[in-house]
Amino acid sequence: MSFFSGAGGLDRGFELAGYEVVYANEYDKTIWSTYQRNFPATHLDRRSIVEVQADEVPDCDGMIGGPPCQSWSEAGALRGIADARGQLFFEYIRLLGAKRPLFLLAENVSGILFNRHQDAFVSILANFSALGYNVSYGLLNANDYGVPQDRERVIIVGYLAQTEIHFVPPPPVLPRPTLEVIRDLAVSARPAADKNRSNGRALAVANHEYMTGGFSTIYMSRNRVRPYDRPSYTIQAGGRHAPLHPQAPEMILVGEDQRIFVPGSEALYRRLTVRECARIQTFPDTHVFEYSKIADGYKMVGNAVPVTFASHLAAKIKEDLEGCEQLDRSPIVPGTISGPDFWPAQTMALPLAT
Repeated sequence: MSFFSGAGGLDRGFELAGYEVVYANEYDKTIWSTYQRNFPATHLDRRSIVEVQADEVPDCDGMIGGPPCQSWSEAGALRGIADARGQLFFEYIRLLGAKRPLFLLAENVSGILFNRHQDAFVSILANFSALGYNVSYGLLNANDYGVPQDRERVIIVGYLAQTEIHFVPPPPVLPRPTLEVIRDLAVSARPAADKNRSNGRALAVANHEYMTGGFSTIYMSRNRVRPYDRPSYTIQAGGRHAPLHPQAPEMILVGEDQRIFVPGSEALYRRLTVRECARIQTFPDTHVFEYSKIADGYKMVGNAVPVTFASHLAAKIKEDLEGCEQLDRSPIVPGTISGPDFWPAQTMALPLAT
């Protein structure tokens, strides 16, 4: 089962590892058509997770999803669990306890590890443990797992305590990929239509269009260009803050937190297209994003878990749990928690948080 499914990056990665996604839940109506186009065989529940009852969803081997990260983000207000979106983590926990799958996987931004969120994060982990899961968590960079960008995310994986297994992430994949993956797309990019609307069917490559408009002082406060031989900056959910295409030279520092474009080369500076961002997020070109406002395209791509990153995690989970499908899942055996470096030797028992 997939919750907070978005455009399906995590789901696509699990499919590549051999899983079948039988149920998906996504409340954002701007995403529905994209998800259904790319996962026609998966039942899409369009309600808020708050409204979903356990007897309305199928039994499953795993429960995956990334509860909304905006309230934990460095770029956001850092409200954490005090934000209604942050509290959705506990709806995920509610359904987990009712369905008791073999494993869980949750993904979130690095901001969830900030000291100000410690009590909330420990509470989340403690609830997973009290439900009978051996929980591992840590900060991983997707660039170590076949994704051509620097993208650090907190990954939480829990296995039913009956398995007596803790998740340890797979070893990094070398060599690490770079922006070379988008070089072939450079000549066919198109600016967005009027008012940053989509060009639709007029595009030679689906979603290969970029947001136009000025660059804020915040945007110009640091370099936004990386060359082809390096990984991209993190792909974000906002088109205004999309990285610049590597055809342009790196920006010039002219003062504290102030940069300019190289004089004479201004025409080379454009944001990455939605499709280029999707390539960097390792979506296949056949994964088409449907939108009328180009901002919605960037949002779907930027909020996704990179497909290849997800597939590496999924393959390791599948390997770990081989032969565990017939375990009795009914008794709740208190689990343990390992982190922040995923090593089981660092396990610690935590009480159930109220």
